[in-house]
Amino acid sequence: MTTVFLRTLQAEDKAAALREAIRDPAAVRRRLRFEVDPESFASVPRSPFAYWVSERIQRLFLCLPAVEAQGREARVGDHPGDSFRYLRLVWEIPTHSNRDWYHYQKGGNYSPYYFDIHLVADWDVERSSYRGFFGRPGRSSERPSNYQYFLRPGLSWPSRTQKGLALRATPEGCVFSHKGPTIFVENNSQDHLLPLLALMNSQVFRMLVDLQMAFGSYEVGVIQRTPIPHLAAADKNTLATLAHRAWSLKRMLDTRTETSHAFTLPAFLQVEGVTLADRAAAWIERLCTAEAELAAIQAEIDAHCFNLYGIAEADRRAITEGFDTSGDVDEPNAADEADSEDDEDTTTAANAASLAADVVSWTVGVAFGRFDVRLATGARALPPEPEPFDALPVCSPAMLTGDDGLPLAVAPVDYPLTFPTNGVLVDDPGHSRDLTAVVRAVFEVVFGNHADVLWHEVAALLDPQDSNLRSWLGKNFFEHHLKRYSKSRRKAPILWQLATASGQYAIWLYAHRLTRDSVFQVLNDFIGPKLVHEERRFTALTQEVGQHPTTSQRREIAEQEAFVAELRTMRDEVARIAPLWNPDLNDGVVLTMAPLWRLVPQHRVWQKELKAAWDALCAGKYDWAHVAMHLWPERVVPKCAEDRSLAIAHGIEEVFWIKGTNGKWQPRQVEQATLETLVQERTSAAVKEALQNLLEAPASSGGRARGAGSRKGTGGRRRGVDPTAPATSTAPSALEPALLPRVVGGQDA
Repeated sequence: MTTVFLRTLQAEDKAAALREAIRDPAAVRRRLRFEVDPESFASVPRSPFAYWVSERIQRLFLCLPAVEAQGREARVGDHPGDSFRYLRLVWEIPTHSNRDWYHYQKGGNYSPYYFDIHLVADWDVERSSYRGFFGRPGRSSERPSNYQYFLRPGLSWPSRTQKGLALRATPEGCVFSHKGPTIFVENNSQDHLLPLLALMNSQVFRMLVDLQMAFGSYEVGVIQRTPIPHLAAADKNTLATLAHRAWSLKRMLDTRTETSHAFTLPAFLQVEGVTLADRAAAWIERLCTAEAELAAIQAEIDAHCFNLYGIAEADRRAITEGFDTSGDVDEPNAADEADSEDDEDTTTAANAASLAADVVSWTVGVAFGRFDVRLATGARALPPEPEPFDALPVCSPAMLTGDDGLPLAVAPVDYPLTFPTNGVLVDDPGHSRDLTAVVRAVFEVVFGNHADVLWHEVAALLDPQDSNLRSWLGKNFFEHHLKRYSKSRRKAPILWQLATASGQYAIWLYAHRLTRDSVFQVLNDFIGPKLVHEERRFTALTQEVGQHPTTSQRREIAEQEAFVAELRTMRDEVARIAPLWNPDLNDGVVLTMAPLWRLVPQHRVWQKELKAAWDALCAGKYDWAHVAMHLWPERVVPKCAEDRSLAIAHGIEEVFWIKGTNGKWQPRQVEQATLETLVQERTSAAVKEALQNLLEAPASSGGRARGAGSRKGTGGRRRGVDPTAPATSTAPSALEPALLPRVVGGQDA
């Protein structure tokens, strides 16, 4: 017995469409009227009212094996619960970490075939769990769900996206969460995974998945039950080739993304062009060409999979044109979308201003020794493209690394630039480590005779008012950097701008080069000499004007006095922090930088976040962190006796905990003397004194000092001199030769 279903979702005039569907049996051809035997619904798992598909499609669920068969397995993991504790962005952890950080597949945006993984998880290899993880509420297991599948290559997908199902290659060496379920095959064979990647991104497979869904979440059970056709060797080869090419194209578009594992060079340097506008046009053309090829590949995959499933022409046309199941599937809500890993689609933005900002960001990275300038000059060849399921590297191809693939601490022989091995540059015109001057030196190495033209073109795009790149670096670069290095609701800038209240003077720090002596170096080698120089200049100004200064002279003296006051405030704050500074990036950028919160007044939003982190540290919220043990061992050590998770985090589990004969962990009986010894071993009188001074310091470093105005032509920065020069010197000193392009073999390198 058949039942008549009427469907008017796509009609503009639904009343007229409904009347037509009732009166005219021919409305079947226009997909307004469906005559279906309801018993056929039982062919599809969960028996959805899928009246709009043919019985031929419904029978696929009975005739073909499911995904969860023939050596294929689809699994979902656990979320560790406290993302701030257990997860980091890949660029914020130390490259020579004493912990095991494994890439963490969390879902993310719609991106079929390829998606870069930006997160890592703090993984305890010995316990096969997140470090200190003790299960989720209602599930007491110390190991996450399906942990035995971790580190295997597979195919993953985000459980919710606005655009639909998207399978992509997941490299080996990854853990996965509840929002990044993953499919595995026997022997982890790429020969099996690649054809499956193509097939599961086909229109017909997506339709079969959507057919089963009552809600808009691609749960692992739905994928497990979806039918898969038999693949002959020729089919596997065809689909594998297409999937590999699609993956390669998507990865190629990601080589311009600075935070990606695939990053090589900014788009500006991957294409040719005399002007920046020419290069922007060339990159857009490359994007269009790649997208056209991707569309052609997808069409070929769809056609091949229609044949594999035996889909007739009428059903094929209906699938291609769309069944319009929008009324049957819930849309993702705002909370789901907020969990996305990407804050911006950086692979497609290709306007001239974005290209300019990206190339300046790269040159700043080169200036600090993070990125390898030789990729741009051609002195170093691009590495070969990896395979889709190869383990992700510690460093992207763009980074300056040694033969071991890890960052170099010093410049290699014949490298055309040197960089500060202590990770410190300064925003101070005339200083030998002036950031703008070093960035300009990078332009000279990369662009040679065209450096000046491109420098001014970039400056005009980024600072339309004054065409001053120094101004943009001082006022806007950190905001650009913060946005680029923030994903998955984590902020993790690795270039830190410490500044006076007005922003007239700033120190730039590269997080991965910082040591416990770095703040002392900033104090003694930069701020101290700068303050002495500016105090001498203030004295000279007041002596030169005599008893009757002019209005302009009084203004200049007031500005100089305010600037000196700002430098003194900055010096005092740095001096308070220096004795207790002991960075450990395993804590993450926010907690590592939190003690410096008073030194970022130029960026109020970031300062507020750091201040909140510092207050939380003081309150004991993050006692799992290294910085908490360093500053408050008398508080943290006793907690380890009560909380095994903290004991594991600080490596003293065996002191306070023991595994009983029943397999459960129990607290040890620890004498008070032992507890006191542990605290004493981790306590420093100098640190405690410095901490007390820091806690008693003013709550704010103050706003912009009165009279601290900007100077035309310097982008709001004082026209400066080398602070180590005599007070009577007024001309900017030359850059140190070490920071200018080296001459190798008698020619510019």
